[in-house]
Amino acid sequence: MKTLLAAAVLLFAPIAAHAGCAATDFAVQDFKVGAGSGAGARMSMKGALVNHCTEAAAAQIQIEAKDSSGKVVQTKKGWPAGTTNIAPGQSVDFDMGRLFRFQSDMQTYTVSVVDVRAW
Repeated sequence: MKTLLAAAVLLFAPIAAHAGCAATDFAVQDFKVGAGSGAGARMSMKGALVNHCTEAAAAQIQIEAKDSSGKVVQTKKGWPAGTTNIAPGQSVDFDMGRLFRFQSDMQTYTVSVVDVRAW
């Protein structure tokens, strides 16, 4: 029974590790999108992810590219800091443009924080 209890504690420990911070504790600042010209155009989707939580943690962001009617054309998620926690009050720069393929109907972009965890 003790072994089962210890296994349960270890199983749920990662969940508790990120319970102290929420997506609302992070902010994306200075998000800018750019694209080169031509068929092989490389996209640039740069910004800074800022940790406003009182604990070190990492956040996953989602970027949606939309056409002129607001229909989502492409969606990608990524962890700007990878598996590194961001200290409270600190930020990490990112560029997620490499994840997207340029499409001429992309008109607007939204970025949001969708997950938080402590590594």
